[in-house]
Formats: sequence, structure tokens, C-alpha cells
Amino acid sequence: MSDAPRFGTAGLSDSFRAAKRSGPEEIAAYTASFGLNAFEYQCGRGVRLALDKAAALGEACAKRDIVLSVHAPYYISMSSLEEEKRLHSIDYLLQSCALVKALGGRRVIFHSGSCGKQSREAALEKALDTLRRAVEAVDAAGFGDCVLCPETMGKVNQLGDLEEVLALCQVDPRITPCIDFGHLYARSQGTQMADEESAPADYAAILDRIAQALPDERAKSFHVHFSRIAYTKGGEKCHLTFADTEYGPPHQPLLRLMRERGLTPTVICESAGTQAEDARTLAQTWAAL
Repeated sequence: MSDAPRFGTAGLSDSFRAAKRSGPEEIAAYTASFGLNAFEYQCGRGVRLALDKAAALGEACAKRDIVLSVHAPYYISMSSLEEEKRLHSIDYLLQSCALVKALGGRRVIFHSGSCGKQSREAALEKALDTLRRAVEAVDAAGFGDCVLCPETMGKVNQLGDLEEVLALCQVDPRITPCIDFGHLYARSQGTQMADEESAPADYAAILDRIAQALPDERAKSFHVHFSRIAYTKGGEKCHLTFADTEYGPPHQPLLRLMRERGLTPTVICESAGTQAEDARTLAQTWAAL
């Protein structure tokens, strides 16, 4: 394992498109130009990248020591009351695994679903059952070295608070949490990780809980999503940039704790349009600590 975190982006910043760039070599060069060494390919609306093009992107990134991951489609719903929809989620994970393998990566990040018209407990039981089946299907398809990463979610009615994600991680020792600190902040409606003074204790409590639930390498090298996020009473409203300081969470206290504890997660910035610029800030802040 690396002895330092990796920093990267969820997709490409507006500045990449503004420069009218394209192609795997330019994506890799652009990412590296910000001092970044991770990149999360976004498949929120479906797995649409051809495997040969994925292989070309993976090769270009490997030359620059950029590790790739995949965000699976948003319409995965492991807790759906509709059996057909629930089991289709396994197919979407298999498609995502095939893509991440072609990219030369391992991690597949996914949203587990929502509670809908059922209790949180019932929704979690359905998600646990779906994930068990998914692990079996992934292994049977030859993707056993892929790492499935359930993500903490930002809306209150979504399945994916910290405890629910850690419960999903108990299904198999390979399942690694994706801790989206912005989502947890929005889910708390700003009562946690609100500012530089209160955030250290809140971050410490989250990291302590992860270490308690996952007493292995996963508590050290988990996956992270980070951005500032606006919220309403229902939780997450929209992603912001680091320049939008009305909302949290702040990044410096988290990075300081990660440094003190020797943690080495992959940190993916999900700022709205300034992913690369803000990920560079994260990397520079880490280096300066």
C-alpha cells in the first residue's frame, strides 16, 4: 500500500472542457498537471465507455501513476421494493466491474438506494441481501479482485448513513467504505463538521467509528469523496466549490487528522466544476502539513 493518500477528481473540471481537450492522453496529462494521481470515471447515467477506449485511458493514466476508479450508475437501488429493479442493480455493478478492470483500476463506488415506503431497517436488510448476491455474481464473473465501495449519502431519506454503510461492509472483507464527508455534513444539516473549531472532534468520531467497525486495512485505506455541499431540511441540495464558504465541511481538519493517524485513503474531489483545482488544494494542503 502507498504510504500517502492519493488525490484526484470525479470526472473532469470545467477548465478541461473550456480548453477543448479530449482523448485519453490529454485527460491523463491534464490530471497530472494539477499534481493529482487519482481519477474517478463517472458512469452515473450508465456504463457507456467502450472497453477498448477504457483500456487506452487506463494505459495513459498508468504512465503517470494515476489510479482509476469507477462510479457506478446512480439508478442502482439495492433496497428497492421492486424485486426486478433490486436485482438489476447487480447487473449494473457487473458492468461497472468490467469497466474498472478495463481501466486497470479496482474500486467501484455505488449508491445503495433509498428507504422509500419502508423502514430503514427493512431497506438495509434488502440492501444486505442484494449485496451478498452481488459479491457472488462478481466472483462468478471473474471480477473477484474488484473492490465494491458503498457510499455514505447526503439526503436523509437515502440509505447510506455511516452505520448503514459500515453494515454493508460486513458482507465481505473486500467491501470498502466510500466516506463522503460532504454528504455526512449535509445529512446532519450542518450540525456536524460545520467549521474549523467543531470539525476536528466530528471527524475524529467518524474515523474512530470506521476503525472500530473495520479493524483491518480498510480503516486506513478507505475511499473518500470530498466537497462543500449546500443542504436543506432534507439533506443535500447541491455540490459547491471551495470558494463557496457559506457551507462546509472544511478540509484542513480532516487532512490534519489523516496525517496524524497515518491514514492513506484515496480522496476524490467532487466540487461543482472545479474538481481539479480544488483537488490540487487538498493535495497541497496535505503536503504542507
